Amino acid sequence: MTTILKIGGSVLTDKNRVSVAKKDAISRIAKEIGEGASPGLVLIHGAGSFGHHQAKEYRLKDGLDDWSIKGLWPTHSAVTSLNRMVVDALQISGVEALPVNPLSDCVLDNGRIEHLCLDVIRMMLHEGIVPVLHGDVAMDRSKGVDVLSGDQLVPYLACELKADRVGIGTNVDGVLDDNGNVISKITPGNMSEVNKVLSGSRGVDVTGGMQGKIRELMALAESGIPSLVFNAEKPGNVVKFLKNDLKEGTIIRGD
Repeated sequence: MTTILKIGGSVLTDKNRVSVAKKDAISRIAKEIGEGASPGLVLIHGAGSFGHHQAKEYRLKDGLDDWSIKGLWPTHSAVTSLNRMVVDALQISGVEALPVNPLSDCVLDNGRIEHLCLDVIRMMLHEGIVPVLHGDVAMDRSKGVDVLSGDQLVPYLACELKADRVGIGTNVDGVLDDNGNVISKITPGNMSEVNKVLSGSRGVDVTGGMQGKIRELMALAESGIPSLVFNAEKPGNVVKFLKNDLKEGTIIRGD
């Protein structure tokens, strides 16, 4: 069984302060993964305040030029420093985890994944190792460079690896409506209504906020793989998801 779990940058970092990690949250989630994980887990984490500020300052979404090229290393360095914290915490919790940096093995074309080397990921999974991917800067065939969101990695890997389950851990109880209530299910039938109430996340985010997440997840659902958006800030929820025992959140389905 293959499980894709993404933990949002808002859970792991203070998105309103440059490169500030929530170390207690990282440690807790790593322990929960250690308690609940089974073979076949792929972990993706958002960059949060590690990378978004640098990507915005150097206008990486606009493509490669004399200014943006100076931002490649600061942005990549920031996101990989967060990735190191996550992998270290997992190792301390007894999880055999290793980093997979998209800059080194992913090619984009006009902002979309054209190719991602999956051989290493498949080999890790076969050996019981948890690959840990993250949002990153990546080379782009059309633009020269662009920002690759962890939200785009989720459906790509889920489809390519034929995932059985997908979980999206955020800092809210699910996808919320105008009154702050959780939308229990999102399908193509109510997607237009849901779009009206979605807004970008708070803080600096160059990857589209909640709207970007739901757009990617709906495309995944229409391919036959449902996902669950849940609150990863609530202790125990990550364990419950991994054990397929989480009843809270928003389910996104293609039917």
